[in-house]
Formats: sequence, C-alpha cells, structure tokens
Amino acid sequence: MGIFSSMKEAIFGKEAKAQEAPKTTSTPGAGGFGRAQEKGEAISEVDVEARLDAMDGADKLNWRTSIVDLMKLVGLDPSYENRKELAHEMGDNDYSGTAQENIALHRHVMDKLAENGGKVPQSLRS
Repeated sequence: MGIFSSMKEAIFGKEAKAQEAPKTTSTPGAGGFGRAQEKGEAISEVDVEARLDAMDGADKLNWRTSIVDLMKLVGLDPSYENRKELAHEMGDNDYSGTAQENIALHRHVMDKLAENGGKVPQSLRS
C-alpha cells in the first residue's frame, strides 16, 4: 500500500479500501504536480477537515498547512524518504524537500483526497 493510500485509509476509515476511486487524467501544473481532472464520481463524501480535527493530537499540530504534521496526525512517518515517496505517488519526480515543495505537496494531497470522495475546504486545496 502506498503512502497516499495509507493516508486516505486513516482519514476515510476502512471503507476507503472498498471505494472505487474516480478515474483522473493529469495535466501539467504548478509545484511539479499534475492537475487531476475528474472523469467519474466518488461513491461517498467524507468531511476530511472534521475527521482530521477529531483525531487525537489535532489541536497540537499544524496539519492544515504542514505535510509533516498531517502525516504525523494520521500516524505516518513524516521522514524525507516518505515525503519523497508520497511526492512521487502524486507525480512530482523532482521532489527535494524544500518548504515550497512541502506546501505544494500538502495542497496536492488535499486535492487528491477531494477527488477520492473527500469534502475538503477550498482553503486547504490548490
């Protein structure tokens, strides 16, 4: 299971495994990531912000803007290696771990959660 799949399962719950993700295509975008365009509909919608806010430790972490804190909150190791793997899963093969890349990675993860049935506020997306 990839890093993004682990994040999605931690947020959406076990039903995330059973859901069929919408098919997407990528086009070049900012921050090294492709912009995905939905070609299907997700089976159900999960309030991502509410689920993350309800997790233990959410009040002590800056998960809304920090990919490191988001990964910590969902129980994943936020090491450079894991962030690089996540970036590769999201389509950025040139990830080097800069602050700007981490911000773009966080926003791209939020976009992908939205594409996969998550209700994500626009303020958390790119």
